[in-house]
Amino acid sequence: MRVLVDSSVWIDYFRAGRHAAEVESLLDDGRIVINDLILAELVPALRVKRQPRLIDLLGKLEREPIQPDWEEVIRLQITSLREGLNGVGIPDLLIAQNAMQHGLQLMTRDSHFVRLARHVPLRLHSSAV
Repeated sequence: MRVLVDSSVWIDYFRAGRHAAEVESLLDDGRIVINDLILAELVPALRVKRQPRLIDLLGKLEREPIQPDWEEVIRLQITSLREGLNGVGIPDLLIAQNAMQHGLQLMTRDSHFVRLARHVPLRLHSSAV
């Protein structure tokens, strides 16, 4: 199954953190996909830090287009609020929606995705959080 890697995991990967080996394995298998929102979160800092190799790596990954279904985003936000997840922003809801729309697993370090996945059909990668 293809895996949408969230910016939290990419940051861990760039720092050679605990998910680095697993990200490497998924890269080798060609299973990682990205979207423009995650790129928009990562690329500015990489440009400031002059990391063209990492920007190039991210740019070569398969991209899944973000096609917001705003009614679904509203439903996800309502679910989040009902479950006490008050800090989930629209960008994270779009990432969750993107993963669900394209049948992707989401690999993340953000616990609010784990809590959200208990109430919506968001599939998390086994190493999430």
